[in-house]
Amino acid sequence: MWLVIPFILVLVFLFASSSVKIIRQSEVAIVERLGKYSRTASSGLNIVVPILDKIATRIDLRTQVIDSPLQPVITKDNVTMSIDTVVYFQVTDPFKATYEIQNLVQAIRYLTTTTLRDIIGTMELDETLSSRENINNRLRIVLDEATDKWGVRVERVEVKNIDLPPDIKDAMEKQMRAEREKRAAILQAEGERQAAVTQAQGHKEAQILNAEAEKEAKIRRSEGEAQAIKKVAQAEADKIKFIFTALKEANIDEKMLSVKYIEVLQNMAAGPNKVFVPYESSALIGALGSLKEVLKENK
Repeated sequence: MWLVIPFILVLVFLFASSSVKIIRQSEVAIVERLGKYSRTASSGLNIVVPILDKIATRIDLRTQVIDSPLQPVITKDNVTMSIDTVVYFQVTDPFKATYEIQNLVQAIRYLTTTTLRDIIGTMELDETLSSRENINNRLRIVLDEATDKWGVRVERVEVKNIDLPPDIKDAMEKQMRAEREKRAAILQAEGERQAAVTQAQGHKEAQILNAEAEKEAKIRRSEGEAQAIKKVAQAEADKIKFIFTALKEANIDEKMLSVKYIEVLQNMAAGPNKVFVPYESSALIGALGSLKEVLKENK
C-alpha cells in the first residue's frame, strides 16, 4: 500500500504538468482534441486535457521574412538573368495557415518564384533594370491575393539583386562608358560655345563703347572748334568796332586818311614782299572820302 501512494503521486504530478501549457508573447497555438481542431490558444497560461488534447503547432504572429535564393528568369527579349527576392509576410488567420496549406513558407517561396518569372517575362531588359519598384509592387499584389486564402498578408516584396550574364554586363558597361563620354563631349562643346558667345558679346560691347567714345570726342572737338571760331569772330568784330570808334572819335579828314594810306603803302613796299597798287588810285581815295562821310553821319 505504501508503495502505491508514491506512484500515484508521480502520476498526478505528471498529469498536472502535462496539462499546463505556456504560450509565448506574439504566438498562438493550435489545440487539437483527438486529432480534430479544438481551439486556438493565445499567449499566456493554457490548460489542456492530457491524452485527449495536443498542441498541433505554434504560429508566430510577427512579421516573418523569406529570403529566396537566386532564381533564373528570362525577359521578353530573351535575356536570361538571375534574381533573388525577400518577402515580408504576417499570419493573420492561424487556422487557415495550419489547415489550408501544408508548408506555408515553402509555398510562399515557390509562389514568389513563379510570379516573378511571369512578371519578368512581360518586360524587356532595360525596363527590368529600371523598374524595380514596379516589379516589387506587382509581386506584392499578386502574392497578397494568392496567400489570402492561407490566412497570410504579404506586407512587402523586395528584389535584392539582379545578376546579368557576363556578355550583357560588358555590353552595358561599354554603353554606359559611351554615354558618359557623349555627355562629357556635349558639356565641353556647350562650355566652348558659351565662352565664344560671351567673348563675342564682350567684343561687341567694347566696339560699341569705343564708337560711343569716338562719337563723344568728335562732338566735343566740334563744339570746341565752333566755340573757338565764335570767339575769333567775336574778337574780329570787337576789333572792327574798336577801329570804327577810334576813327569816329579822331575826326580824321580826307587828307589825313590819304596820307595815312600812302604811309602804309610805303611801309609795305619797303618789305621783302611785292606790293600791287590799284590802277585807279582815285577810286581808293574816293572810298576814303566816303568813309569820312560815314564817320560824320555817326557823330
